[in-house]
Amino acid sequence: MRTRAPALIPIFRSALQARLLLRVLTDDEPRTITDLARALDAPEPTVHREVRRLMDADLVTGTRVGRSVVVRPADDNPATAPLRQLLVVTYGPVSFLERALCDVEGIAEAYVYGSWAARWHGEVGPAPGDIDVLVVGVPDREAVYDALEGVDSALGREVNVTFVSPERWASGEETFLAALRDRPLVRLTLGRESGAAA
Repeated sequence: MRTRAPALIPIFRSALQARLLLRVLTDDEPRTITDLARALDAPEPTVHREVRRLMDADLVTGTRVGRSVVVRPADDNPATAPLRQLLVVTYGPVSFLERALCDVEGIAEAYVYGSWAARWHGEVGPAPGDIDVLVVGVPDREAVYDALEGVDSALGREVNVTFVSPERWASGEETFLAALRDRPLVRLTLGRESGAAA
């Protein structure tokens, strides 16, 4: 299957390759190819092929443990650190926001919207100047802002949060919220939801 270059950073073969590299280069613990396929919601054979290409390019290493291959960053490659930073700035918002918000009580759903979400979905355009986040629920707003402390610095962009109650979001009647629903959204998986990322 032919894949498109990702609009967020079209120097990669595909969005999957960029997301895979982001996971390997930023996760606290190394993961197996099976774990990566599950986390990326991608077929394991496809992830295996991408890992092989990245190993051939000396961007990641793979160590066989039993029947699994554990994938780690190639930290002795001088390109790894700048590549990690590039991926955090471009593809990092979802994972950074999910990690920051997963323990905040009262969030029913959360989404990234705006230009970053549009690029994630392949819409070509200028680099997003900020990250727009929609929080659906009744969390303590200060708890949300505290959880997001430092995320904008890590991502190199301002993070703007809009709050909406579940009732307003479900009604779909307000012009602003209806417009959001008509535009690309990226759902954040916060651990207690049953839905997957959009």
